[in-house]
Amino acid sequence: MAITVATSNVNGIRAAYRKNMEAWVSEHKPDVLCMQEVRAPQKDTDAILASFARHYAGDKLRAAGSVGCLNEVCKIPGRAGVALISDLAITDKRYGLAGLSEDVDTGRWIEADITTPSGYGLTVVDVYMHAGNVDDPAKMEQKFRFLDHMMERAQELAETAENGGRQAVMCGDFNIAHTPADIKNAKANEKNSGFLPEERAYLDRLLGDTGFTDVMRSLAGDIQGPYTWWSQRGRAFDNNTGWRLDYQFATPGLARRALSFTIDRADSYDTRWSDHAPLTVAYDI
Repeated sequence: MAITVATSNVNGIRAAYRKNMEAWVSEHKPDVLCMQEVRAPQKDTDAILASFARHYAGDKLRAAGSVGCLNEVCKIPGRAGVALISDLAITDKRYGLAGLSEDVDTGRWIEADITTPSGYGLTVVDVYMHAGNVDDPAKMEQKFRFLDHMMERAQELAETAENGGRQAVMCGDFNIAHTPADIKNAKANEKNSGFLPEERAYLDRLLGDTGFTDVMRSLAGDIQGPYTWWSQRGRAFDNNTGWRLDYQFATPGLARRALSFTIDRADSYDTRWSDHAPLTVAYDI
């Protein structure tokens, strides 16, 4: 069987809901949907996730009442926030990245242990990385601190997979364009947050030291883009002046099962429900 795992920065789940994100959920119904930058209080997030979950009834693997909805609201109102929906069995869940306790680090990390009807088990991690800001050293320190702890956890997940445990996929907005192929104007952004050499080095280590695979890049090959984020300013979307900030990083056993990917770029600027486009990968498990 094949399952689909999707990730999207929703740029505020209430705004995305008003802009008809629900139509996309109804059409695609990914088996796992990871969302970042939810930026809504608990009651609003719960209500919207419940509305999304209703679309799984009748034509998916499990009944709508069994659809799992997880979310972690940031302790700083209006900031961050991650959420996850799955119609597969969620057997365990963990909130937050170990070692980080500041409010600014909340609403950025959820882990869900998921098992398919055939018994295949995997850990899905929903990640929203700090954006950083080169003009604000404190924000850059937050980003690098989060990356340091992320690397420690990634190593643990990789070792679990290598030793016969669950495979893992880390999905989300990592707020880093890894290589010049992942950004339209690489040279002009070499000193900007999101494309700093020291940020990109973390992704080098993730793919090299821990053995995770950049699934979309593995499937797409050595091409420019495709991108997942376009600035709201100017004509970035119309001119496809984008960045690839959204990823699915998988352990080798799962990465080998990746069949295809889709980036659902909107047809036009005015039909977008976020400044990011969803990235969906199909896995044969």
